[in-house]
Amino acid sequence: MMTSTTSAAPPPAAADRSDFRNIMLSGTKVGLVAGVAVLVYTALFRAIPAGLAREVVEAVVVLATATLVSFLPAQWVVARGSEGIAGAAAVGLWGTIVFTAIDIVVLRPANHLVTIYPWTWDAVGGLSTWWYLPIWWMLGTFVAWMGGMLTAGRAARAGDSPTLQRVAVPVVAGAALIAVIGRIAGCPVMLPVTAGGGFTLTLTVLAVAAVARKA
Repeated sequence: MMTSTTSAAPPPAAADRSDFRNIMLSGTKVGLVAGVAVLVYTALFRAIPAGLAREVVEAVVVLATATLVSFLPAQWVVARGSEGIAGAAAVGLWGTIVFTAIDIVVLRPANHLVTIYPWTWDAVGGLSTWWYLPIWWMLGTFVAWMGGMLTAGRAARAGDSPTLQRVAVPVVAGAALIAVIGRIAGCPVMLPVTAGGGFTLTLTVLAVAAVARKA
């Protein structure tokens, strides 16, 4: 007597959601996240006296915001292949454009009533009030692109859908380590700046490594 055996088929791979509507909606949410982060950062800057404690809190805000704008696009478009990675970058780009609108319509006018951007911030760009926006367009798109690469690489390696926490924790840990080393080494740059730079560097290295392993 012969018995037939059936093997369970593997679950279908998640499909990229890089359609125009999803990219626009997701990018709008990313832009709102960035706008809220600026307000939170400003409120904490005003509430906490200058010193190490304020820099640590600001660094936490920077890392939290960087995590969201870098990895949420990949989560929302389900980045698994080249289209999903490109979709994540597109979400990041649209998010920077939405933030630009928020900055022009809300944040800059409010700056006349309560200091959101101190004169020293504008002085970095030669007293231009918009110097940082083109940089944000490039940076916001880049980190979302790298986040898409890292998410897709981890998904291919693990064979499942990586959560935001699982993908982001190594990047945040690397950024925090770089910030701490910079402070111990006497780096004159403020802690939130070194944390943000460390985040971008760690994200880039891990994203390239993930794609290289995937290939």
